[in-house]
Amino acid sequence: MDAVKTLWKALMMVRRCDSKAFALKVLYVVLGSVFPLLNLVILKLLIDTVTTVVAHQGAVDVAQLVMYIVAFCAIFLLNRLISILNGVNGDVLSQKLIDYISDNLQRQSVSLDMAYYDNPDFHDTFHRAQQEANYRPIQIVNHFMNLIGALVSIVGVSVMLVTGSWWIIIVMLVAVVPSMLVRLVKARTIYEFRRNNTQDYRRTSYYSAILTHRDFAKEVRTFGLAGYFRSRFVSMRKKLVRQLLRISRRIAWMDTLCAVVETGALALVVLLLLNKSISGAITIGSFVMLFEAFRRGQGYLSSFVGAVSGLYDSRLFIGNLFEFLELEPNIVSAPEAQDFPVEVNSVTFEDVTFRYPDMHRDVLSHYSWTARRGEINLIEGENGFGKTTMLKLLLRLYDTQFGSVKINDVDVRDIDLHQLRKGIGVIFQDYVRFYCSVNENIAFGDIDNYSEDRIKQVGEMAGVDSIVRNLPNGYETPLGRMFDNGEELSMGQWQRIALARQFYSDAPVLVFDEPTAWMDIPSREKFYSILEDLKREKVVILIKHV
Repeated sequence: MDAVKTLWKALMMVRRCDSKAFALKVLYVVLGSVFPLLNLVILKLLIDTVTTVVAHQGAVDVAQLVMYIVAFCAIFLLNRLISILNGVNGDVLSQKLIDYISDNLQRQSVSLDMAYYDNPDFHDTFHRAQQEANYRPIQIVNHFMNLIGALVSIVGVSVMLVTGSWWIIIVMLVAVVPSMLVRLVKARTIYEFRRNNTQDYRRTSYYSAILTHRDFAKEVRTFGLAGYFRSRFVSMRKKLVRQLLRISRRIAWMDTLCAVVETGALALVVLLLLNKSISGAITIGSFVMLFEAFRRGQGYLSSFVGAVSGLYDSRLFIGNLFEFLELEPNIVSAPEAQDFPVEVNSVTFEDVTFRYPDMHRDVLSHYSWTARRGEINLIEGENGFGKTTMLKLLLRLYDTQFGSVKINDVDVRDIDLHQLRKGIGVIFQDYVRFYCSVNENIAFGDIDNYSEDRIKQVGEMAGVDSIVRNLPNGYETPLGRMFDNGEELSMGQWQRIALARQFYSDAPVLVFDEPTAWMDIPSREKFYSILEDLKREKVVILIKHV
């Protein structure tokens, strides 16, 4: 039942993408299955008409022959047109499905807690979902449609074959059983192999990223690491390929035995039909129709087996997608969450204890600290002290195991999550360099309230205006060298962009995590003078190493 539910969910997912395209696909498949069978019947009538004329030297009924030929060609043309329309319709459905699933994956990813990213099992789940997501659902649809088409064709072929002998149908069905079993075994074996080796596949992706992505380029070249990571990549790929080839060879031997069984069935049916034809039990046209029906029946049964094993295979893999989409975030707004305060006077850590998932030591242990408006509140400590962790707890990227984080004596867990994060402006130590325009980079601080005047105002505060003067298109200039016409910045310049983004948020609480690491002396002096002004109206928290 679980398998049926999974397949049904996948089909309904595809239907939601475009119900019209989905319905058309069903129609095209049914028509594409019926037309070839009609042509077989017409072919039989055409051959019988010709053989009767030849055998009796009678007059040719030209009108009848022309009717059969026109009908045969017309059905052939219609079938080709249906195939073309089905191809176009399939392309539309595929693209809409890719967009639909990508949107679901992205929505789910950003909804989940940061704690998930600390769990290797989550990365395995996400990797499996992402690897299969773009094509597995459409594969299920194709397999399902192939199943419908094969069933329609098999029923039609069986109706034809029963006029010859029930034994032909029995031989055809029995011959396909070994092939079906082999394909199901193959699907299960490949699925288990890929699931059991997910981390190895992720490692090869990681090694490939080290060798090809810009973020790693400097150190890979400086330290001469290309050979090392290439050898790790090649070694792991060879191991995976060896294991896959062993599976493939084992399945190939089984497939060979199935081919022998199917060939024996074909020979048996040919002898049976020849015997009936020679004895006069069936006409030449019937012989051709029945032989072709059996041959096609084998093909349809093969398609049926392929569709069943494909559905089984895809059901196993599509489960990975639903496994990911069904993950639930643990950090959410309380049912009756409070609004973020308009004016913030204090931020308090009260007896806080916290450790990251699956770690064996506390990062913070019964820690208390208070920040107040009107002061530059310092969080100082050595590496590993938990300074950045405090910021994550304040933003509810994680929740404390013990104690509480409060804003104006209200626990952050009682404040609406969206408002909480909007009410805290942050520059992270590992801030993101967005490869977008300067305008966008700054406006991301409060993207719902875009204002070019405000962008320029905070740009001047953060020292971005001096950077922009040297850019070809000012604030409209794309940053980074990933896309055309992008301009690269120094680390200090990128940091000023990130600082402007924080100022743009205009949040009541501002947190600066090592904000001057890449600044020169004049920029630092200007930054600290800005903090003196900001502390009058906002709670200012400055994280520094000692």
